[in-house]
Amino acid sequence: MARIWYYDESILPLIYRMSNLEELGLSFTTAVKETFVDGNDLKQNILNHMSQLKHFTFDIRSVMCINNEMNLPSKEDIQRTFDDFPYANIISCMDYFLEHKEGLCHIYSYPFLMRRFEDVTNNFPGGLYPYVRVVSLYDEHPFEHEFFIRISQPFPCMEKLIINNRYGQNQKESYKLMNDKSNLSIAKYYNLIELHIDRAHDDYIDEFLCNTKTYFQNNILLDIDYEAITKSHT
Repeated sequence: MARIWYYDESILPLIYRMSNLEELGLSFTTAVKETFVDGNDLKQNILNHMSQLKHFTFDIRSVMCINNEMNLPSKEDIQRTFDDFPYANIISCMDYFLEHKEGLCHIYSYPFLMRRFEDVTNNFPGGLYPYVRVVSLYDEHPFEHEFFIRISQPFPCMEKLIINNRYGQNQKESYKLMNDKSNLSIAKYYNLIELHIDRAHDDYIDEFLCNTKTYFQNNILLDIDYEAITKSHT
């Protein structure tokens, strides 16, 4: 996914030079100043300039610096901007990261045709994403064991998983109790071959290296902090 500063200054001028396109696919992350990229934005700045367009797919993430005085839209607010959108099945996600004072709006067409799905949070809406090969996870709230079960199923062909979460799990004791009673469900990864947990809390080392919590079909290339793994398994 391309990362750009302001798509109205970089992407839109290129699109306007191709106004006769019949098919368009966009995938990028952009910084925005006052409003997120939503359905109204796409209609005004793209669709109204492309009268020949018949097929439009996209995966767009817009990032905004936020403060306490801003009137911030909800996921439902963003989704309503697609009520009269000519291309059906649009999914909207909204996350606010108060520690970093950032808001992230992710809008995409579904079925999702891209090979990467970035910054999955606890607010992940679900679905099925058979084309995705690379998934990254990020949040300022812990990823509990149930979350990993929930994200292992929608990405059946996932080959690479990247985890960025510095917050430890809150429900470790209940996991241990369930595990002792053999009631703990297992997150299963049938195609995963690469796992990056070098930017994650030590709890996620145990989450993935404990065979009562996680099952891998294949051998895994593991990117992990050496001191963290020796500390948690000695």
